Amino acid sequence: MDLAAYRTDAERFTAELGLAHYRHFAGLSDDYAIEPIYARHATLFTRAAVDGLRAAAACAPEGDERRRRRALVRFGIEGHLGRATKAIDAELARREAELRIELEPGSDGGGASIGFRESAVVQANEPDPESRARIEAARLAATDAHLTPLHLEAVELAHAHARELGWPSYRAMFEELDEIDLGALERQTTAFLAATDDAFDGVVGPEVRRTVGIELDALRRSDLPRFFRAPEADALFPEARLVASFVETMADMGIDVPAQRNVVLDVERRPTKSPRAFCSPVRVPEEIYLVVPPIGGRDDYQALFHEGGHAQHFAWVDPALPWEFRALGDNSVTEAFAFLFDHLVEDPGWLSLRLGVHDDGEVARHIRAQRLVYLRRYCAKLAYELELHGDARPLPELAPAYAAHLSAAVRVDWPAATFLSDVDPGFYVASYLRAWALETHLRAELRAMRQHITSGTAP
Repeated sequence: MDLAAYRTDAERFTAELGLAHYRHFAGLSDDYAIEPIYARHATLFTRAAVDGLRAAAACAPEGDERRRRRALVRFGIEGHLGRATKAIDAELARREAELRIELEPGSDGGGASIGFRESAVVQANEPDPESRARIEAARLAATDAHLTPLHLEAVELAHAHARELGWPSYRAMFEELDEIDLGALERQTTAFLAATDDAFDGVVGPEVRRTVGIELDALRRSDLPRFFRAPEADALFPEARLVASFVETMADMGIDVPAQRNVVLDVERRPTKSPRAFCSPVRVPEEIYLVVPPIGGRDDYQALFHEGGHAQHFAWVDPALPWEFRALGDNSVTEAFAFLFDHLVEDPGWLSLRLGVHDDGEVARHIRAQRLVYLRRYCAKLAYELELHGDARPLPELAPAYAAHLSAAVRVDWPAATFLSDVDPGFYVASYLRAWALETHLRAELRAMRQHITSGTAP
C-alpha cells in the first residue's frame, strides 16, 4: 500500500469535509454537501483500503511510525463508516436546518413557529417555565418524528460495518482503535457518581433556586437551558466585552489574535446557525474556524473561550509535523486545552482583570453547580453508550435505559426521545471525560509555573 499517497489524499479529504462542516453549521450554506466529497475521495475508505491500513499498522516498528499508522487505521475506519452513512448525515443536517417547530398556544393564547436549531437559544432565553416546556415538547416531538428514524438507520449501519470488519461490536472496535479500556473508565465514572450523590442537592439546589426560581425537586429537563444560561449574571458578562476579553487574554499569552491569518472568528447571529459552538480545523495549522452562536451572558464567554482553546491548540501545531500528528490523534488532548481556556471565565483574577467583576463567590458557585450537572450527565452517557454500542438488543429497546441513566444522574425526568440524537460517534463521550481529568493537571502545572515565576524560584 502506498502510504504516502494515502496520506496526501486523506489530508485533502479532511480539508474539504471540514470546510463543508463549517459552512453548513455556521449557517452560511443550506446544503451539507458531503456526498460529493466522499465520491471524490472514494478510494480512501474502501474495504481494501481499510484492510491495507490494518496490515501496514500490524507490521509497523515501534515508535512514531507505528503511532502514525494506527492513527491512519482509525481515520480509515471512521471514514469507512462515514461513507456508509454520508447520505443519512447530509439529510439529517438538511432537516435540522429547514425544520420548524410549531408551539402549542400558552395561557395567553399565542402560539409560534420557530426554527428547530434556533429553538434551543430561544428556550435558554425564555423566562416563563411553561413556555420553555412547550418549546422542549415541540422540539422532542420533531426529533422523534423527523430525526430519530435517520439516527436509528445510521447507528444500525455503523454497528453492521463494525461487525463486517471483524469486531464483535462497535464498542470493541473503538476500544481497540483507541487503546482504551472503556469498562475501566466506567468503573471510575460510577465511583464519581456515587461519591457526588450526597453533595448534589447542596451544590445544585441553591443555584437552581437562585437562577430559575424553583426548588430542585420541581426542576424539569426544559428548565436546564435556563439554569445554564444564568441570565441574572448578564450584567457581569456584557456582549460588548466578549471578543475584546478573549483578544486581551490571548495577548497576555503572547498571541496576537487580530494578526492571526489562520484563525477566523465567527460570532455573527444567523437563523440556521447551529446552537452548538464549534471549532472547525480545516487545515491544521493553516485554516481554523472558530464559531460561536451568541446566546447571551456567560454562556457566550464560556463557548468562545472553550472553542478558542481548540482553535489556539490547532493554530500552534508545528506545521513541520506529519499530517497524522497535526490533525489526528486522541481528542482528549484538544478538549483538555478547550476546558483549560473556558475555565478562565470563572477565575476570580480573570473576572476582576478583564470584566471588572469582584466575585463574592456567586459566579463560582453557579459554575460549580453547572459543572457537577455536566460531569454527572457525561458519566451517565458513558454507561448508556456502552449498552448502546455493545448490547445485542434492538436499538429502540434502549431508549428507556437512556432515560433512566440520565434521570438518575441529573435528578430530572429525562426524556427518552433523544436517545440517539444525544450520542456523538466514536465514543467521543470518553474524550470529554478524560479531558476534564487531564485539564486539572494542565491547570496545576501552569499555576506552579506562575508561582515559580512570581517568586523567582527555579521550577
